[in-house]
Amino acid sequence: MFPLISLFLLTCKIILEKLNTMKKIILLLLVLSANVSFSQSDADIANVYIKRATESAEGLRYEESIEYFEKALKYKDTITKPSVAYLGMLIYFETKNFEAAHDYAKQYFVVAKNKKTEEYLETLDTYVTITERLEEIAELKRQEEVERLRKEKELARIDSLQTVWKQNSGRLSIKADSIYSFNKNSLAIYQKDNSFGIIDDLGNIIIEADEFKNADAFDGYIVLTNKKENPTKVFSFNTSTKKGFTLPKASEFNTTSTNYGQVMSPRANGSLVMYPNNSLKTMVYDVNEKNFVEVLELKELLKSLRKTDKIEKSNSDNQVRLDKEYYNFGGHIGGGIHPLYTDDFSLYGYLFSVNGKVLSASEYGYLGAFEGEKVQAINGKKIVWLNQQGDEITAPKSKFSEYEGLSKVSRIENGNYQINQDGIIVLGEEKLIQMEEFIKKNSPK
Repeated sequence: MFPLISLFLLTCKIILEKLNTMKKIILLLLVLSANVSFSQSDADIANVYIKRATESAEGLRYEESIEYFEKALKYKDTITKPSVAYLGMLIYFETKNFEAAHDYAKQYFVVAKNKKTEEYLETLDTYVTITERLEEIAELKRQEEVERLRKEKELARIDSLQTVWKQNSGRLSIKADSIYSFNKNSLAIYQKDNSFGIIDDLGNIIIEADEFKNADAFDGYIVLTNKKENPTKVFSFNTSTKKGFTLPKASEFNTTSTNYGQVMSPRANGSLVMYPNNSLKTMVYDVNEKNFVEVLELKELLKSLRKTDKIEKSNSDNQVRLDKEYYNFGGHIGGGIHPLYTDDFSLYGYLFSVNGKVLSASEYGYLGAFEGEKVQAINGKKIVWLNQQGDEITAPKSKFSEYEGLSKVSRIENGNYQINQDGIIVLGEEKLIQMEEFIKKNSPK
């Protein structure tokens, strides 16, 4: 009985193995059949798109034709038909894609066997036209590249000239915080790092701005001091003669004075009035003659003032009595105007001997030199002008305030100043034309 069972089992095994083999064969046939089916389907789909592309081209809808044509190529490995290559050449030629049209024309000549057809001759003619267009495009690109390189070289040249010009421009500039207006003698005050100096209209430094901390200019003179208040050094400069000098120390005028106190504006007659400390007299200095201006025949002057009732009395100490009070006679600042002091060196006021008027220093502060029928009064920031009778009048105009030269001052980007004359930058004897003219002048003819 057991041998029969074994035989049965062996038979079953053989049958199962044959069945598995048949399944594999059937599966392989199905795969091969599907591949053939799909392959044939790709060709069919490609033909559909080629047909649509052809119809679009015939209707002159070339952009639409290109869309169909490119879809067809997704289902084609290579172009084997001349008509397809011709179509590709045509639609890309009409849309001015000459490189693609050139490629399809070359492919046409590869697959086309009959060189006598009208299509072949038309393709050949179009191919020649495409080649000419490509040559024209290549030449245009070459010219554009030549022009690009020329412009690049020109820009580099201009950039180099601009750099040179900017370097020269920077060199011909003046380092300053401010440059004030030039006067009739072509000079001006300039300020740098909180110091003041003198400069001319060509940018030449006449007096370096390094020592003097205050400056005043009027009537053709410039006065520089080492301090704004109570200076110990005063420098006077005549803009007409272009010469200047340092005044004698205040102690040479009055032995107990250590500074010049209030220094007034210079006047056209060369008189410079100052009010030194510890002094019962006002200092008047003639900057033209370089000497102190003293009152000559003082006793005769006081006697005249008594006789004309401008003062009540005077004594041997050169004191004068007004309203029963004695004041120290402080000298003469011009125009018959006399400063008056109290015994503690305080400035009391001014006697105007023309009419006997007395103006208080508390109201008018300090008076400068009388010249041109006018005298300046400074009290803090308040400035007024007076006549010989002590009445307030309009301010005079300096005869030296109108500049008649060509120089114009401008501030450049780095904060420095430049001087221009008719559009030309100047500094001393050096000159620099404007950038545009500089580039033009240094360009090849």
